[in-house]
Amino acid sequence: MALGTEHSRLLAVAAAATALLLSLPPASGSDAPARRGPGRVAAAQEGLAPTPQAVGQASWGPAERYELGGSWLFRFDHGVGLSRGFQSSASTAGWSPATVPGAWNATDQSVASMTGTVAWYRKDFELPAAGPESTWIVRFESVNNRVQAWLNGQPIGSHVGAYLPFELALPSSALKAHGANHLVLRVDSHRAATDLPKVGLWWNYGGILRTAYLQRVDRVGFASVQVLPRLRCPTCDATIEYRVMLRNYSPVAQNVRLGSNYGGVPVELGTAGIPAGATHTFIGHATLAKPQLWSPASPHLYDVALDVARQTGGSGESAPVAHYFLRSGVRSIEVSPEGTLLLNGQRLSFRGVGLVEDSKQLGAALNDTIERRFIAQARDLGATAIRSQYPLDEHLEELADENGLMLWSEIPVDKIPPRYLAMSSVRDRALAKLRENILTNSSHPSIIVWSIANELDPRPDAAQGAYISQAVSSAHALDPTRPVGLAVAAYPSVGCQARYYAPLDVVGLNDYFGWYPGPVGDLRNRNGLSRYLDAMRACYRGKALVVSEFGAEANRRGPVGEHGTYAFQQDFVSFHLNVFATKPWLGGAIYWALQEFRVRPGWNGGNPRPTPPLHTKGLISFSGALKPAYYDVRNIYRATTQLGPP
Repeated sequence: MALGTEHSRLLAVAAAATALLLSLPPASGSDAPARRGPGRVAAAQEGLAPTPQAVGQASWGPAERYELGGSWLFRFDHGVGLSRGFQSSASTAGWSPATVPGAWNATDQSVASMTGTVAWYRKDFELPAAGPESTWIVRFESVNNRVQAWLNGQPIGSHVGAYLPFELALPSSALKAHGANHLVLRVDSHRAATDLPKVGLWWNYGGILRTAYLQRVDRVGFASVQVLPRLRCPTCDATIEYRVMLRNYSPVAQNVRLGSNYGGVPVELGTAGIPAGATHTFIGHATLAKPQLWSPASPHLYDVALDVARQTGGSGESAPVAHYFLRSGVRSIEVSPEGTLLLNGQRLSFRGVGLVEDSKQLGAALNDTIERRFIAQARDLGATAIRSQYPLDEHLEELADENGLMLWSEIPVDKIPPRYLAMSSVRDRALAKLRENILTNSSHPSIIVWSIANELDPRPDAAQGAYISQAVSSAHALDPTRPVGLAVAAYPSVGCQARYYAPLDVVGLNDYFGWYPGPVGDLRNRNGLSRYLDAMRACYRGKALVVSEFGAEANRRGPVGEHGTYAFQQDFVSFHLNVFATKPWLGGAIYWALQEFRVRPGWNGGNPRPTPPLHTKGLISFSGALKPAYYDVRNIYRATTQLGPP
């Protein structure tokens, strides 16, 4: 595609986003706890034990899911929950209504709120009608932080860590086919120093922060689904690679066949016998002729269906037992031997924004309106990319797919001190989170980089080098179609770390020249930015370089030379973006962040007159007001050619 044509199409996308942004309700009135749109929303649940509402078939994921969001019961622990039997009592005395998803401390900015506490959730429900071979699973998209779960008083499992989903099977010995079932969760939002993420990076919102589902499985279900398009050249046919793990939940072996339909093209993925309680991974390929490519200017998506049939007899009869739906985009993302980041063979120089899921009224438990507003605001800016320092809610990722916003997807391995990263247990948990993120989210075409950490020690040691090597190898094994990156603090005094960063495909540079002083004052003079970027280019030959963060706090009017003023922020973004424009090899730049968010009590972010706990580098205030720098960034982003000839 010609450079001018692509630029015009990006401007058209931004103009459409402006119209969408202007059509949205104001921020002050849109944070009410309304939940997902059609297929993702449960109506207000009345009564003690309603039957959960089925999720629409057009929603990503397996069929026969039922919303468990909406009305739950809630109470704080006060140190007595286990001893008083909160997990087993059928009485509702002492419980109060609460909405799920929800953060129990959404508006509490106290030190105690940040430190964490223990609370209980309870959902009383009746099972939908089902056959005798059914297994029931409950899935939570994100709960912070430590979870213990019971069903009708029987323990059913536990989990640690937010931002990624987990599932618990509901044992038939505890589950009631008729009458009320009591699902109870004890949620502890305290975080230890070795937790991922550790405490203090973003506000420690407690609770069931994303939606929950009840899933019926007929003998065999989907454990993970990866649909990974490969594209050798922009005009080539695409190869669609499938990696699908099925789990046999029944007490006897099952012979199954897996088939798919990719945008109308039927795909046979084979048959297999799966022993009781075991898994089997189907790996297969299909060819898609003359595909329509996914890009920021034209985010084309294909409907993909997967169907599992159980072989019921020797004569070849079969019966359907499982169905899965998703949307896929065909595109290539790679790093050239010269270190150029390429999308569909074209050079990327994207401009983007950082995002932390936070709302003044709802905390981290965002609703559909807020998520759509974030997407509309990013597009209105002319941004084509979003970075978060942890895996985003899947609905946000679906919106990114639909709106042509590329995602830097990172796991919450953030600022881990060397003494902890030296512990094999911590590295193993980090690698497990990376694998979970890839297995959960790799079918989203919007994701262009798997990031393994943010701002580890700037002078890596052997333990950090081992983690980087293991993480990159693991990510490439699970998903060979995407580059792997790491975001590092951009300190000139650190110099070249090519030895330890050798396995990486992408190096993200967190640039705060002219804002923070740096470890030895090496960031005070912003005029060192250009030289530093050139030095990193010379150091990391063959790797793509991205400015993964840059930003300045702004919470008041004042002179341009004063840290924390709107005028300073405007001057800061203009200077940095103008420097980036002189580096045609730079893969992209991400302003940190789109909107203000809560960090922790006492946060100042380098601002001499801070408003803790708010991170005020956002281009949009916590109340939804657009700062003056928003318009400067928009003007520059829209005028920047973000996709061009290699």
